[in-house]
Amino acid sequence: MAPHSFPGQTGFYRGKVRDVYFIGDDRLVMIASDRISAFDVILPRPIPYKGQVLNQLAAYMLAATRDVCPNWLKETPAPNAALGARCTPFKIEVVVRGNLCGHAWRTYSSGQRILCGALMAEGLKENDFFPEPIITPSTKASEGHDEDITEKELLEQGLATPGEWAAIRQYALALFARGNELARRQGLILADTKYEFGTYDGAITLMDEIHTPDSSRYFYADAFEERQARGEKQRQLSKEFVREWLIENEFMGKEGQTVPEMTDEWVALISQRYIELYEKVTGQSFKPEDLGDEETYRRIGAALSGRK
Repeated sequence: MAPHSFPGQTGFYRGKVRDVYFIGDDRLVMIASDRISAFDVILPRPIPYKGQVLNQLAAYMLAATRDVCPNWLKETPAPNAALGARCTPFKIEVVVRGNLCGHAWRTYSSGQRILCGALMAEGLKENDFFPEPIITPSTKASEGHDEDITEKELLEQGLATPGEWAAIRQYALALFARGNELARRQGLILADTKYEFGTYDGAITLMDEIHTPDSSRYFYADAFEERQARGEKQRQLSKEFVREWLIENEFMGKEGQTVPEMTDEWVALISQRYIELYEKVTGQSFKPEDLGDEETYRRIGAALSGRK
């Protein structure tokens, strides 16, 4: 989707996955594209309906957590578009981990027991629950790789004040608890996720998406303990399978590495997995919509002007 121009637009930013339009001083439009990224690299082929899945799942989760923490979303005028408050962001990604998997497991299996200042207990197996969820922050890079950071370092660098960070920590853990409560109702475990926060009207406010396959990893709760006991891989809903495929094909976003070919079959499988996650997490049927750019922009323009 090419950049558009909306009335009152004051800026535009293209992220790895989302296009963000700044409207005046206090509003923004976020369009979730079908782009997919892994290891901080945008892969060469879009994934059908991925933007709609991300936008609608995020809207569902933001509505379901609004009593836990204020958030930015006001309305979703199109299947892949959201309109909401323009926050001043903290340049921090707040990663909450309930299980030892992904980046945490890669760190743990290398022999390290501290990640971003958080201590990981001895004697854990891949995907085991931590005794309590841990927070492993990273810096929010505008380009390139995000970098792990400790709580001490982020305070020293002035990325948040001690009071702000205390509130962010409390919100993140409460959101993670709510996310797991919602997941358990659907027979899932929210294993890890990331949150982004900013300030709006002086209040700490949740930004961006939450609890989607781009920001989260879910395990199926059914037979989880049995699989752990047998040392089997867990059934999961996330885009980790995309990362695993890239690793198997010797790509981790490092200099000199080439993204492997994405066949039509592989692109279709990724799309199916995103839709499966939406339906499993929400308990609702996914209804694909192909509005096209012109109708999407028209609906956004109408929402911005207060028309329907």
